[in-house]
Amino acid sequence: MLNKKSRYLLITILVFLSIAFDQISKIWVRNNFESYSEKSIIGDVFTLIKVENTGAFLGMGSELSEIPRILLLIILPVIVLISITLYTYIDKSLDKLSIIGFSLIIGGGIANIFDRIVFGSVTDFLYINLGGIFKTGIFNIADLSVTTGMILILISSFKRKP
Repeated sequence: MLNKKSRYLLITILVFLSIAFDQISKIWVRNNFESYSEKSIIGDVFTLIKVENTGAFLGMGSELSEIPRILLLIILPVIVLISITLYTYIDKSLDKLSIIGFSLIIGGGIANIFDRIVFGSVTDFLYINLGGIFKTGIFNIADLSVTTGMILILISSFKRKP
């Protein structure tokens, strides 16, 4: 178990790094790519494609009018992130893997909400195509942080003894 100071430091550093990596990558993409332009990184398997996503995951919610979109894509996520942040800082029973997972979720969530507030959309640019059904939507580093965080929390939940 981590002591209180180490725990707070770990959470804060991971949240900050998650936000920083995401925002730096988005600044680079915004400054170097036109919308819908593609650049192959590893053949057709890993590609950069810049899109501005006004919705949530895979563009869901982008067709909503302004008020419902603000409620569902900014206000609700802010409330959830505040709750998760308080939980992560306060719950002393969380193991290190869960703390890391929740911290990545918080950082990724803050980064995408920041984009929605400041730019009106989230810059997505990473695309993986392993062939057939094994391909992703276009995503960003914040999405990767949130997904990694969820996987770590899931792994941690299986590791816990009943």
